[in-house]
Amino acid sequence: MEQSTPAMYGPPNTAPKRKSRLARGTRKYFWGLLFLLPAFAIFILFLWVPIVKGFTYSFYHIDFVKGDNFVGFDNYKAVLSDSDVWIAVKNTLYYMFLALVIGFWVPILFAIAISELRRFQGFVRVAAYLPNVLPLVVLYGLWRWFYDSVGPINFVITKLGLDPVAFMTNTKWSMISIVIMETWQSFGSAMLIYLAAVLSIPRDWYEAAEIDGAGVWNRIRYITLPSISKLIGLLLILQIIATTQGYQSQYAMLDGGPNKATLTYSLYIVKNAFTRLDFGVASALGVLMFLVLGGIGVLQYRLQRKGEN
Repeated sequence: MEQSTPAMYGPPNTAPKRKSRLARGTRKYFWGLLFLLPAFAIFILFLWVPIVKGFTYSFYHIDFVKGDNFVGFDNYKAVLSDSDVWIAVKNTLYYMFLALVIGFWVPILFAIAISELRRFQGFVRVAAYLPNVLPLVVLYGLWRWFYDSVGPINFVITKLGLDPVAFMTNTKWSMISIVIMETWQSFGSAMLIYLAAVLSIPRDWYEAAEIDGAGVWNRIRYITLPSISKLIGLLLILQIIATTQGYQSQYAMLDGGPNKATLTYSLYIVKNAFTRLDFGVASALGVLMFLVLGGIGVLQYRLQRKGEN
């Protein structure tokens, strides 16, 4: 009788079992996956396809009449040698700085102040959020009247015996004016997020601090701010990304003026694409922004993971 050798026996055949488990899982989640397909299709069609096309167009001279012409890195060379690009980068960084200095702390301050209220808290929440629901056309028209040489702000300034300020025509004031307007219009949404975080802090902590004699400022310093510090960091990154993409206010209020003082990077992309119809250069500008913002996002993610560990 022949003795069996190890070569005659191999590992058990698990392929049928794997296929059966896969088939059961597919049947189990079939309807869920089916309902997700439209969302995936929209996500791919309106997000990833434009991103891929943007990368592709950045290497072409786009001509809808004569056809596209491959130009390699010429669009990127044109971008890097364009003096207006560096003006737009400088203005964008200045706009980002002003938004952080003027606007970033406002929703935090309001959220903490509202959380300390014992009465009329709901009314104050609604009142703070109301500017956020104004249509942009109404908002821009309203603030152009506010900033006018005979508008209400200059009326108060002149009553105080000071010279009127040319908010819209002075290069020193134009970007500051836009940031003040945007802060007034948009701080309500961020304020509600901060307020939800503040109200989620256990009240026992505040009660214990009050028993120990801690005042309002000590409670804010040692309880409130440390508890929402991660949220502050996250919204800081999101605001930095949002300000690098800002162009609506600059375009609607001043069209990048006066003397290119409000020409931001995103506005310059829009002008190249829809005014000069140079979609290749506009795509190259967009790709460079995509890479920079992607790097900021990766850095923020790694810092967050490092903080959690």
